[in-house]
Amino acid sequence: MAYADHSQGSSRTVSIIIVALIHAVLGYAFVTGLGMKYVKKAAEQLNVIDVKEEPPPPDEEPPPPPPDQPVEPPPVVAPPPIVQTPAPAPTMTVVRTPPPVFNPVPVAAPPPPPAPPPPPVAASRATPRSAPGSWLSDADYPSRAQREERSGTAGFRLQIGADGRVTDCTITSSTGHPDLDEATCRLLPRRARFKPAKGSDGAEMPDTYNGRITWRLPE
Repeated sequence: MAYADHSQGSSRTVSIIIVALIHAVLGYAFVTGLGMKYVKKAAEQLNVIDVKEEPPPPDEEPPPPPPDQPVEPPPVVAPPPIVQTPAPAPTMTVVRTPPPVFNPVPVAAPPPPPAPPPPPVAASRATPRSAPGSWLSDADYPSRAQREERSGTAGFRLQIGADGRVTDCTITSSTGHPDLDEATCRLLPRRARFKPAKGSDGAEMPDTYNGRITWRLPE
């Protein structure tokens, strides 16, 4: 009894496997056949129907901005910089010209100016109105020279005007002491008076007077 059950179960299992294989083969054949059929029909429909492409819709302009929204100004585009090409320096041509020939024309020297007329000669010379020894006194002796016991003789020249007054005094020989020489030409123009010189026509004229005076220490 146990053996019979085992053999029935085995045959049932084999039958189930065979039935499943048959279904699988039939399903594959069915699916394959139907797929080829539908593919052929789709290809025939594609060949019959002419599909026309529709043109793309025109570009729609963007709507204007609302009035409240500020309008952005267009960007400022700077012009390209101007490139200046340096002009070539002008060519300078140096032309050497010979120096002009200068022929100096001898110019005669101007004649010498005429000699000045000789000074008029006095018919009578200027003479002192008083003795020259009275022009100076012991009181005129410079105090420092007197203390140092200095003395000497001074030679002088006086310029006398047409009115007989002394206009200038010059020491022609010094006493050896500047203070005595200075006192001589300081006092003589004040003290000396002259009769003016006269020319050949009798008119009074300037003259000179040369003299000497000795400074002696008072006793």
